[in-house]
Amino acid sequence: MSIEDGQHDNQDSKLEMLLSKLDEATEILAQARDFAKPLKVRRVLDTARRVLMQDGGAAALQERVEPLETAGIFQGSDWAFPQILIPSLTTHSLKSADADTVVLEALSELRMLAVANGDYRHPLISAEQAHHYLTQVLAINLELLFMAPSEAERETQGRLAQVPRALFKHLAEGIGYEHVIDRLIDEIWRILQQRPIQVEPVKQMITQIAICRANPDMDLGASGQGADRLISSLYGATQASREDPGVDVYRERLESMDTGALQYEATGFARAMHDTGLVSPYHAVLLRYLLDHGDHLLSEALGLSSTGRDCLLCYRQLAQALIEEAVHPASAQAVYGLALMLERGILYQPPVAPALWRQVALPLSEWSELRLRLAYGDAVSPRSRLLEGVLCMLGLPLGVGQGNNPTCQSARALSMWAYNDPDYLLQMVAWAARDDEIIMHFEGMPLSSMASLSGVSKELPMDLDPVSLLVVPHLDRIYAEMGRRCIGREGDPHRWVNPEFHGWWSGRGFRINVDVATGQLESLDDFLRHFYASYHPFYNGNQPLIHPQPAGIAVTDSAARFIGWHAITLLRVTLDPSDEMRVYFYNPNNDSGQDWGDGVKVSTAGNGERFGEASLPFEQFASRLYIFHHDPLESGELANVTQEELDRVIGYVHRSWGADRVPPTDLQANPGPGNDTQR
Repeated sequence: MSIEDGQHDNQDSKLEMLLSKLDEATEILAQARDFAKPLKVRRVLDTARRVLMQDGGAAALQERVEPLETAGIFQGSDWAFPQILIPSLTTHSLKSADADTVVLEALSELRMLAVANGDYRHPLISAEQAHHYLTQVLAINLELLFMAPSEAERETQGRLAQVPRALFKHLAEGIGYEHVIDRLIDEIWRILQQRPIQVEPVKQMITQIAICRANPDMDLGASGQGADRLISSLYGATQASREDPGVDVYRERLESMDTGALQYEATGFARAMHDTGLVSPYHAVLLRYLLDHGDHLLSEALGLSSTGRDCLLCYRQLAQALIEEAVHPASAQAVYGLALMLERGILYQPPVAPALWRQVALPLSEWSELRLRLAYGDAVSPRSRLLEGVLCMLGLPLGVGQGNNPTCQSARALSMWAYNDPDYLLQMVAWAARDDEIIMHFEGMPLSSMASLSGVSKELPMDLDPVSLLVVPHLDRIYAEMGRRCIGREGDPHRWVNPEFHGWWSGRGFRINVDVATGQLESLDDFLRHFYASYHPFYNGNQPLIHPQPAGIAVTDSAARFIGWHAITLLRVTLDPSDEMRVYFYNPNNDSGQDWGDGVKVSTAGNGERFGEASLPFEQFASRLYIFHHDPLESGELANVTQEELDRVIGYVHRSWGADRVPPTDLQANPGPGNDTQR
């Protein structure tokens, strides 16, 4: 037997011994009472750390992660709720000097891998969600996959620094090592197709890819060839910025350019911006420089069509003020927001331009300034940061995200106002940012956000765009207070809250297919007939949707299991390029592309979607709908909806979120096609 074989056998026997100890410690933890578990966790974590230091340790722990979680290893921590974990926070945990934190984070990632591979059917997160999460974690921490520990890591973590690297090697092999970067690039493009307002996480991923590609010690093989367009959009979209010279050098280069060279720069940046939805810091430098070089070059740099150019010329002074205040290298996304806002032509609405002039000079409260500094730092002033957020929200009303907060109602309201009533949004921003108070009315009675007790969210959200950061806490409290005013009324409170909260255009007609008291399905056939008659062009006299309408869906995972109720906005219903009737809607949950099980996969591109829209075929959307509003004075043709079509939708409901909500007699009477499958 060779020396290597002997060492290998010794390692195997050591790993087996440690795993035996781990299994024993896990069993003790599982049997401990809740109050005693914290005392028993120490032994489990210490043994797990030693296992992770061994060859094959990560794989062995992955096989044991389900009993470890069942025993209570994550109990009392954020890791107990995998559906709310934020990929960007893993960097701090994995580089912590605290061994317990590193091990808990490692176990959490191994749990995600087990779920993603289908080895662990988790009640709180689907395989697709776990895979998506791991892709982002690998992207943000690419240096842990390819690079040795830094001096700082060795100093603070010692041998513990090897644990994250062993973990990431195993994660990359589990997901498909050769595709980590390529899948990451695909994921970045998929997210960018939805044009979110918040793009910092995407920029971080692109930056990591650029660092890895530039490092001669990293061998990426054939991976990452599709990253050029992404990297250049941020760091080298034009000839003068090709080698990423730094903003000071770039500014000096601009001063020596003639008109032709400036136009070449302007066109290059505009093309990259509209292609990706990302704005380079160099683009912001160019735009500020062009303020003194004529409207034509300014229009070229913004990539405007005739509509946007006309708007720019009509409101030249306002555009200049917005650029001077909001557009800086550290707030470059304001360029894209401004361009799309001009393209929308909303400045022609009489109240919008004066409201933006007010916003440019708006004095912020001390509380608002503190919140913005805490979330975004001091690279630009809080007022400039807020104005950047305002421009992005007005330009990308469907790019608003709720973050990891239960505030979908407030995010939907902001999106709806930016989309449909921009001057009202600007009024809300002024009240929140300047006065630290918003007053709305509910059935004639004023409601103050400062007088309301509490909102849906238990903590102040921080992972939001600048406008949402300031306005959502106020809206959240008012929304919750409106709900409290409905206590004691029969039925669902959204019947009264939504029109008062979102706007007069929300239909006063209201339909729900769930009995609020019992949670059981109720009058499903009648509910669906009314939805078809209100929204399907073939049954409502071909009447297009005029105002966006609030609606509620029952969200399901990829196994068609019920996850929860969720607020969305109905935007339009029309035939897609394949002549299939589709519902196009806004989903505030940060990423609309989801698999809801039973063949229901939400599309965000390729089926006629505009930026920020999600879509589903009409029948599939109707199968996840549980609340909608309509105009009671515009009744469609209820009787013309065929029972065959309704049965297909009811079948989807019965096979998914409605499976446990159907009385047995109803299920036998109307099983829908294929009811014995999927669940």
